[in-house]
Amino acid sequence: MAEYYFYFKSLHIIFVVTWFAGLFYMPRLFVYQIEASEKSSPEKEILGKQLSLMAKRLWKIITGPSMMLTVFFGSLMFYINPALFKAPWMHIKLAFVVLLFLYHWKTWRIHRELQAENFKYSSRQMRLWNEGATLILFAVVFLAVTKSTTNWLIGLGGLIGMAVLLMLGIKLYKKIQDKNPDA
Repeated sequence: MAEYYFYFKSLHIIFVVTWFAGLFYMPRLFVYQIEASEKSSPEKEILGKQLSLMAKRLWKIITGPSMMLTVFFGSLMFYINPALFKAPWMHIKLAFVVLLFLYHWKTWRIHRELQAENFKYSSRQMRLWNEGATLILFAVVFLAVTKSTTNWLIGLGGLIGMAVLLMLGIKLYKKIQDKNPDA
């Protein structure tokens, strides 16, 4: 089975990419759903129905299955190479993966609430939520590529810097949007 390790690793990476694609796009759909709910009829109903359908399909066809296949192929990698569990960098990476599962779960909860037309969040809150997957992705990729526990602090500093830049970018976008709502 060891001869299949790199095939499993390739499939693991492919499904990580598709899982993240779903986690990146889902909150963007949330923003559009929330903004559509604030429009007047019939635009509100037409957009709401279409965006709800898009979110449901994205979750059931891409995001959920990709998460399961990511875990499946990652588990096969651990089965073939149990020494991965002994690597200190892997412990930190797996901690971020736990955060990713929590992010996935909370995104699913928000999805279910929006499907029930329960709009508890603003579009601005969902724009901020949309950046969570980006931050986790940065941490996981840097750990997986550098395989270093000493450099993870530098990565954490970069992660915090990236978060600050994202927040500043969102504030700048909000200012531009307030001046020109059609932008």
